[in-house]
Amino acid sequence: MRRLKLVFLGLSITSSWGNGHATTYRALLQALAARGHDIVFLERDAPWYAGNRDMPEPPYCVARLYRSLDELSAGYGHTVAAADAVIVGSFVPQGVEVIRWVQATARGIVGFYDIDTPVTLSALERGSCAYLTAEQVPGFDVYLSFTGGPTLRRIEKRLGAPRARALYCSVDPAHYRPEAVPLRWDLGYLGTYSDDRQPTLERLLTVPAARAPERRFVVAGPMYPDDLPWPTNVERIIHLAPALHGRFYNAQRFTLNVTRAAMITAGWSPSVRLFEAAACATPIISDWWEGLDTLLRPGDEILIAADSEEACTYLQMGDTQRRRIGEAARARVLSEHTAEHRAKQLEDYLEEISATVPVR
Repeated sequence: MRRLKLVFLGLSITSSWGNGHATTYRALLQALAARGHDIVFLERDAPWYAGNRDMPEPPYCVARLYRSLDELSAGYGHTVAAADAVIVGSFVPQGVEVIRWVQATARGIVGFYDIDTPVTLSALERGSCAYLTAEQVPGFDVYLSFTGGPTLRRIEKRLGAPRARALYCSVDPAHYRPEAVPLRWDLGYLGTYSDDRQPTLERLLTVPAARAPERRFVVAGPMYPDDLPWPTNVERIIHLAPALHGRFYNAQRFTLNVTRAAMITAGWSPSVRLFEAAACATPIISDWWEGLDTLLRPGDEILIAADSEEACTYLQMGDTQRRRIGEAARARVLSEHTAEHRAKQLEDYLEEISATVPVR
């Protein structure tokens, strides 16, 4: 494919603090840059990210901060107009106004990258989405979605998107791979606190920890209430920078995947943590949702737990079987879910559109 000028306007690429967007953009944009494309990432200068920028200058794209809509328009209007494709992400501050400006300014392909599809669709139905309106959806040439399956048809038929295409999260195998590090924990979890995930986390990690005081557990991620009780054998890590994620997974006998309620309802909504852990060959214990078996085979590449008893049973698994499951998951992810695969998917989508949509 020819070299493209790509512009992304996303929640954040410079800071992974309290969000999963940064790691997604980093992996995808690095892969796109490796394939020869020129990339600009525009990010609102938010105070809560300013003090927690773990990658202020990504080496594979030009990252620029803007402080207001006026600054965005004045400083980057030409960049957006000259781009072959401009992609706006979900949860961009003042996203409705940003999208309105992009759709009026861009001359190439305009897309929306929804990293929060079920949350977005629910908010649109209530009329309370702060970063997108239903009326704006038909104005995108493509709606890229973190959720696949039947949701894609819903986006096309109910919202009028000309094209809805799955663009799942991915993993960079250069950063997530097996490492010879000591096993510190029997079961761990990495994720920001959320009310709807907490009951599952307690059922599949906290209760097993209380039942097995001789085993070691860990929960890493910000925003957990200070008064939340943990068994004494559960270690807490407030924030873990992405550069440390790979080593974190490798230090676990098993890792836990917990899915938000909206993603479970929609199905076909894999978390980036799923692919990261699998790429490290760390066996995954997960809750269940429709479409999971199209990504990893239950019993062979991933372990499904409905309750505390099943989670406790998995923790007793021998190392030979445990390693076999982890290695099978790694092989599957490397064959289908790397950042290189996503970059090629995006190229294919853009090529498909450019063949049918005239330049504005």
